Amino acid sequence: MTRKLPFTTIENLRDFGDYAAGHRHMRKGVLFRSAHQAEASDEELEALRALGLSLIVDLRRPGERERMPSRRWQGFAAEVIANDHPEVGDDPWQTFMKTTAITSDSMRAYMLTYYDVAPHEVRHVDLYTRWFARLGETEGATLVHCAAGKDRTGILCALTHHIAGVHPDDIMADYLLTNDEERFARRMPQFAAHVEELTGVRPDEAAMRTTMGVEAEYLDRAIAAMKRDNGSIDGYLRDVLGVDDARRAAIERRILV
Repeated sequence: MTRKLPFTTIENLRDFGDYAAGHRHMRKGVLFRSAHQAEASDEELEALRALGLSLIVDLRRPGERERMPSRRWQGFAAEVIANDHPEVGDDPWQTFMKTTAITSDSMRAYMLTYYDVAPHEVRHVDLYTRWFARLGETEGATLVHCAAGKDRTGILCALTHHIAGVHPDDIMADYLLTNDEERFARRMPQFAAHVEELTGVRPDEAAMRTTMGVEAEYLDRAIAAMKRDNGSIDGYLRDVLGVDDARRAAIERRILV
């Protein structure tokens, strides 16, 4: 089955529904995930519009949205979930890139640390909470995205899968679909040039592959943080994100058949 949609100016766009979920099944064409839409062509914006999106959650920081504002199609009327929590200091990702030698090992260490704290980061808690509050109440298709559509997006999609009852192996397989060799080949030169402009040093291919991809251990670290601080994934959903029995039932009605 092909989950990835044939878009090139909107990266990493795919349907993350249509999975077996216990004795039920996730709907197809309701849940989409992607990278940002700042570089979207007019043609691909029209194709995105044709998906029937009624709810979008933009997980990017305020500075990211300002630097790369989302392009919208004519007549755009979807609800957008975003937040403007104050940014203390510089963007931590850009600060890391400017102050650390960019190697595969340094990038991997950064990502492991990031996933340790990401589930409980105040901005993420707000956005994830609002996503689940609205998911069970909207009609039409939905889109989860951040900058690259892999980390913040990956955690939120995994949590949505968990609520649906998707098997952990399928949750991880969906998360790892970000590791698309065709996308790596297409985007790596552009991304390497961006890093060189930011840092003054052009990173090697191994560092770029680590930066653009994901590993199973990353998501495992986020899940371990939820279990450590909240007892279980369900405890995290309930106590941190407010997904009580009623909200969970509404989400299940929305995304399961």
